Amino acid sequence: MNKRIAILATNGFEESELKSPKEAMEKEGFTVEIISENEGTIKAWADGNWSNEYKVDKTIENANASDYNALVLPGGVINPDKLRRNKNALKFVQHFFEQKKPVASICHGPQTLISAGVVKGRKMTSFNSIKDDLINAGANWVDEEVVVDEGFVTSRNPDDLPAFNSKLIEEIKEGKHTLQHA
Repeated sequence: MNKRIAILATNGFEESELKSPKEAMEKEGFTVEIISENEGTIKAWADGNWSNEYKVDKTIENANASDYNALVLPGGVINPDKLRRNKNALKFVQHFFEQKKPVASICHGPQTLISAGVVKGRKMTSFNSIKDDLINAGANWVDEEVVVDEGFVTSRNPDDLPAFNSKLIEEIKEGKHTLQHA
């Protein structure tokens, strides 16, 4: 099953939340590309410190949502706060919803989705500290390990990664979801 997946991240992403889904998707035979603000590498955050660097495959300016089957947004505190201020990143996210493709986000990742205007009316979860932000943006927030709403997958934290990865892969295999919406 030849599927191309975009992981949108920048410096300060939670390492396990990029590495674990990426490895799980590659095990399925999917091509996974890291999309970021700048060329080169991005630096992970793990256990309260800077961690490994990951190679960027494409910049947001050179990436097109129509080239991918799904989008993954890892969390971390720094990463989504930077991405939500990047107009091109927000447009990139919106295009996946417009094209009815699976989108998955974990932990603080939904902060970017709030700024992209795609959470209103959606059932989802996140790291507890951004629960109020999601509710204020119109989301139906629930405290569950993994939530799926028409191809839109969310989880709370790194402990949820096994369930998150499993649902993410299932949604990618299902393909476009006609009821996926922003």
